[in-house]
Amino acid sequence: MRNAVALLRELARNVQPVSAGALARSLHIPRSSTYQLLQTLVEEGLVVHVPDAHGYALGGGVAELGSAYSQRSSLENLARPHLTRLARTIQESAALSILQGDEVLYLSKVQPARPIALVTDKGVRLPAHLTASGRAILARLPRREVLAHFADAGPLVRLNGQGPSTLRELRDLLTEDLRRGWSIEKGCVSRTVTCISAAVTDRTDRPTAAVTVSFLSHKRQDHLEIADAVCRAAADLSRALGSPCAGER
Repeated sequence: MRNAVALLRELARNVQPVSAGALARSLHIPRSSTYQLLQTLVEEGLVVHVPDAHGYALGGGVAELGSAYSQRSSLENLARPHLTRLARTIQESAALSILQGDEVLYLSKVQPARPIALVTDKGVRLPAHLTASGRAILARLPRREVLAHFADAGPLVRLNGQGPSTLRELRDLLTEDLRRGWSIEKGCVSRTVTCISAAVTDRTDRPTAAVTVSFLSHKRQDHLEIADAVCRAAADLSRALGSPCAGER
């Protein structure tokens, strides 16, 4: 893995294609290993082979990764003041997450003055069907896209013996989440924590992220009040992203 990263960085430093031999000498990597790594990177679209130049150059996949990172960074920056305001208003942790395959990835979290220990730190991934944030996003996707996200997932996992175990059970939950306008999860990820989430939509009205508030289940029963604040924050962020229907659902 480290050698593959070194190859990408070396190619990024060169305007012209670089031969495998030159890369091997520059990075002190065995020539055979260099060829194997380059072939893998070519297959993944991160590197292209330029026959006329007898060398290799960065592929379009690198640009796609850079674009995705830029968009994610922009989303985090836009979300920060909304998360901060939400955490201050509810006095609970507020987080931003996105859907990746059958998982949710947490991008950002703002803690209140007295935070509680949570697993939803930045960079954490969790099964989407077990989280309020994952369900909030999935609920606003067409059914065929939901199925596509779980096409290779196999049986749905249950971390604490709770949550949907089949796609049919998940679809029933998503139908209710869509009708309600927000999602709630209690004990599926952490036995003592409840999460309430609402989807954030972009300028095409597609769900692009979710805003979530997490709190100790035994301390808060004002779910509707929390959900209202979460939905307002999600609508505000959606408007910032240019969503035409923010706040209408």
